[in-house]
Amino acid sequence: MLSNMACSLIENKRINTTLAKAKALRVYIEPLITKSKTDSTHSRRTVFSYLKNKEAVSELFREVAPKIADRPGGYVRIIKTGNRHGDNSEMALIELVDFNTIYGNEAAKAATAKKRTRRSTAKKKADEGAEAPAASESAESTEAKPKATRRKKKED
Repeated sequence: MLSNMACSLIENKRINTTLAKAKALRVYIEPLITKSKTDSTHSRRTVFSYLKNKEAVSELFREVAPKIADRPGGYVRIIKTGNRHGDNSEMALIELVDFNTIYGNEAAKAATAKKRTRRSTAKKKADEGAEAPAASESAESTEAKPKATRRKKKED
């Protein structure tokens, strides 16, 4: 059962199942994905002995492994989706992390967003304008003097 679920996960990139099966599948498939990082005959045969599906093994080594090559672990994500109507068992969505298009777009936008500082730009511009003439004269004196590293204690 686990090898069939693992093949389905590799081919479809996400599947719906019960929470218990999803947790068991995570333990089963993560070592296989780790083995797929090294594309050798031995690792292919080892993974094939677990999956027994030629198409799934070739897709794992061709598509999945290059995408997760720099990830140190945690290749699958389990998201709880609620209870099933018939028998009230907990359902979950298990998916390969790097193949999710919904979360991937938000992460890319957040990474490209400009970092903001706490300091306001108006105060920064005012400081630059006031210190511009004096900056050239005092530049020589500030280079030789090291900055203080300790904070002064507050007196109450």
